[in-house]
Order: sequence, then C-alpha cells, then structure tokens
Amino acid sequence: MSLVVGLDVGTQSVKLVAYDFAARRVLATHGHPLELIAGDDGSREQKAEWWIDAIRACFAKLDAASRSQVVAIGVSGQQHGFVPLDAAGKVLAPAKLWCDTSTQLECDEIMEAADGATHCVELAGNPILAGYTASKLPWTRKHRPEVYARLATILLPHDYVNFWLTGECWMEYGDASGTGWLDVRTRQWSPEMLAATDAERKLIDGLPPLVEADASFPIAPAIADELGLPRSVLVSAGGGDNMMAAIGTGNVEPGVLSMSLGTSGTLFAYADHPVVDDAAGWAAFCSSTGGWLPLICTMNCTIATESVAKAFGFSTRDGDAVMVGTSPGAGGLVMLPFLNGERTPDLPHARGSLQGMDLANVTRGNIYRAAMEGATYALRNGYDALLGAGLRFDAIRLTGGGSHSAAWRQMIADVFELPVDVPLQAEGAAFGAALQALWAHERASGRDADLAAMAREHVLIAPGLSVRPDGKNVPAYQASYRQFLRHLDGVKTFYASHPAGTA
Repeated sequence: MSLVVGLDVGTQSVKLVAYDFAARRVLATHGHPLELIAGDDGSREQKAEWWIDAIRACFAKLDAASRSQVVAIGVSGQQHGFVPLDAAGKVLAPAKLWCDTSTQLECDEIMEAADGATHCVELAGNPILAGYTASKLPWTRKHRPEVYARLATILLPHDYVNFWLTGECWMEYGDASGTGWLDVRTRQWSPEMLAATDAERKLIDGLPPLVEADASFPIAPAIADELGLPRSVLVSAGGGDNMMAAIGTGNVEPGVLSMSLGTSGTLFAYADHPVVDDAAGWAAFCSSTGGWLPLICTMNCTIATESVAKAFGFSTRDGDAVMVGTSPGAGGLVMLPFLNGERTPDLPHARGSLQGMDLANVTRGNIYRAAMEGATYALRNGYDALLGAGLRFDAIRLTGGGSHSAAWRQMIADVFELPVDVPLQAEGAAFGAALQALWAHERASGRDADLAAMAREHVLIAPGLSVRPDGKNVPAYQASYRQFLRHLDGVKTFYASHPAGTA
C-alpha cells in the first residue's frame, strides 16, 4: 500500500487526509483546531507556529504503519496570508490572514499609486481588495516597522508550511495570483503593482521563485524523521485552499461549478484561458493545475449560521431541525450577513443586518433560515456576474462544512436552479492537495499523468446526497432574492460613505 497525504491549513483548523490511491479510499482523516487573534480594528491573525504544531498533532494521530507508506504530501493553505521571514528564515510576526480587513486604507493607497482600481485590473487582472496580501506589506511598514526593517522573504501560509517541510521557498501561480502582485495573464510578477505597493524597496527580491503546478521537492530528512515518514517523500507545489478544493471536487476542466460553504463562501470554475472582468466582478486567479480559476468569494458564509446558532444556544448540527416549520423567504426576514465586512461585493466596512422584522416572524427558526439564505444569496449575486460574462454550468459540486446540511443543499439547488452533487470526500481542499501530490509524484516518476483523467477516476460523488431543484420552492426564493438585492443596494450606498460604527 502507498499513500498520499493532503494537508489543509485553514482558518479554524488543520486537516490531514491520507489517501490510498490504488484502492481509491481515504484511509484516515484527522484534524486539529486553531486559535484566531481578532482585533476590533478588523485584524485577524494567527501565529505560523500554530500551523506547524497542528500538523504535528495530525500526523501523530496517523498510525506509524500508515506513515511509513506515505510517498507524497500536498499542502493547501488559506489564501492571501502574509508570513514575513527574516534572512535566517525566522517568522517575524503573526500572519495577517485573508479575513483581515484592517488594511483597507493600504488597499486604497496602493490602488491610488497604481492610477486606480481599473488600471490595477489592466496591469494584473485584479484590484487590491481587503484581505489580499499586497496591502499587508505597507500596513506592516507603518505598524510594525521593526518587522519591515528585517523583512527578507514574503510567504503565503501554504508556502510557509512547504518551507518547514522541505527547507525550500517557492510559490505556485494559483496562490500567488491572490497576492495582487501577479499578472494573471502572463503569469509574471507585475513590476508596476510591486512599485505601487512599496516604491522604497525592490519587493521582487523578497518573493520566492514561481514553480509549475506539477513541481515537487524532497522532504527535509529531519522533518521526515520527526513525523515518522520515509525520507523519500516528495512535497508537491501545493496551492491556495480554493485551488485545492477545485481539484478535490473534480473542477479541473470546463463545465463544473464548485461551491464551498466554509467560513467564507466561494464559487469557482476551471478555465483554459485568463478570465478577467474589467469591472472586477470576480477574482481572476490562476489555478493550481496550470489553468485559470475565476472565483467569487464572500467573507461570510457558515460564520453567519454559526453566529445565529450561538446566539440562540443551539449547535449548527441541529440547524436543519431548528428550521422545520419555516419556508423559503424566512417569513419575510432578509439577512445581509456581512459580519466580517464583505469582499463580494466590495464592502470591507459593512456590517450585518436583519431586515423585515414584524411581530410574527422573529423566531429562531426564521432568523437561522435568514442567515442561511443571506449567505446563499450573496453567492448567487456573485454567480450572476459569471452568467453575465457568458459562462454556463450544468451542475454544482458542493463542499465545505455547510454541505453537511440537507436543508442547505436543497436551498442551493433551488436558489441556483441547478442540480447539486456532493463529492464523497468531504474535505475538498485536503483531498485536492492529496490528488495534486499524487499527480506531481507520478510526473516525478516519469509517468505522463493527466490531472483531469485522475480527477475523473478519483473524485467520486457521495451516494444519496445529490439533490435537484424543487419547482415549488424556486419562485419563492426568486422573490426573496430580489428583496435581498434591494436591501443590498441600500447597504452599498450607506457603507460607501460611512465606515462601520459611524453614523
């Protein structure tokens, strides 16, 4: 038996999937929770050492016999995080994360230096949005000058884990395209965007080399020994969590729309050419497969349902039961679930709101449904932009924690009016990292492995979880969604001129 391991370094936990590719079965899945440092200014940070400790804990849960059979590891990581290293490879400060909105001022400054958001799209394919890596560097220069002075290397979260595993630094194009510095059309760093971020230093000297998606590197012998792994293990290029989830859901060729219902909500699709929107209606990313990955990201998905469940004293595991007796439209309630600010639409200062309350509809079931509907409508709003660009899809592949809810699966099918399938492997990002590791290992072994063919072979659909749109529910959701859009228009106007907490 030979195994490949996928590691997903997320916001809430690190997850490990050990996959027996010959038998096409996941041998083991382990996880370890992570803490989060949250500030009132919108900052969201983690210590890089927490990721490493969590990885150690996950491998410790994998039995020694299985560890001895590992041939390759792939790493998925939360996108956009900023991990500053000094010249000796030491982490200089906590990593600012994708959900950190404290750098909005720096986003604006970078885009102003680059002659506006539209010109940023012309230069690199994307504007600089809250959470993107680029804005974290000038923030560090202002607020952590001692870190800025010693900064030698800039890594993303999955890059840092790769560095720990191998002793080498690199980036691959998918995750690199989420920095704001990569021209996604040419797959080259944009000198103009680097200069707009920091005109005082040559930033490109601090960025590691870019590698192809099928690249692999040997694990460091000391790390192999520490984890109980063979010294022959190869570490693949890895990628951002959305890029790895695309692989893990079989979204490596045209026609499939993947949706992840996690802390953030994402929609993404494979393209064999750059898909850039002049109006920046979506993120124009590269994939971690050699292609491109147009992506919609909302910053508030399961966090909305979890917040309501916590407020009413129940677990989201019981959420479907709590909603029994409610109906599409939540009795007229509409939630704008912008608890973390929002990226799509670009409203970093927005906050959540509940509209349409009356004496009859304020129940925990309706409010919980309104949170689920609001998170779903926010994704549908992004999906509309993809439709407007002429993209078409036949089905949705659903992953993430929200996919465990039968009610949410049906809601997605009804709101998007598409059939919904759930991959058998629920941990899409970790499983995708394992498949990329298998692909890279096969290539390194001299075999001409085709990733699309491998995905068709290994990404299986969970029996009994597929759903189709319910014609009785579709009209009700259409009306409720229109109401959501009307409230969204008002919020766009308000938060364009009023940061959160002001009147």
